[in-house]
Amino acid sequence: MTALTNLAELDVLDLLLTNVAFPNIGDAAGLPPSVAAGTWNIELHTGNTIADTSTVQTEAVAAYTGYVSQTVARSVAGWTVGGDGLGDNDAAITFPISTSGPETETDVSMGGNDATTDVMQIYGSLAADLIVNNGVTPEFAAGALDLTAA
Repeated sequence: MTALTNLAELDVLDLLLTNVAFPNIGDAAGLPPSVAAGTWNIELHTGNTIADTSTVQTEAVAAYTGYVSQTVARSVAGWTVGGDGLGDNDAAITFPISTSGPETETDVSMGGNDATTDVMQIYGSLAADLIVNNGVTPEFAAGALDLTAA
């Protein structure tokens, strides 16, 4: 079995999260960053979003009254990739306050911010289920949404 080196894992996260080139792939310049960096669309989900073969980001998406997905820039202002092998959000990712409930959020996903495709690229289960009742404002505090390339 083979695996990415720690350096390659960090380079993948840098390219995906901060739009920094992945060096030394093909030539010294490597895999270039996007001309227009864009944003990541962050969604909360009420169920395991990977149970199906689909990677559509809108499956089992949170549906509490007031819910809207959030976006985070693909930049060093939006994300930090550290030597600990993690990429994490630089600022709080705050979803709108719920005016209904209860609803249980179990998963989170990230996809390209393209309303025509809603393709999920990154996913994971929350460390603990989040019960969203009336008046609750779901949030990932700065540094709380941790991503790995492993």
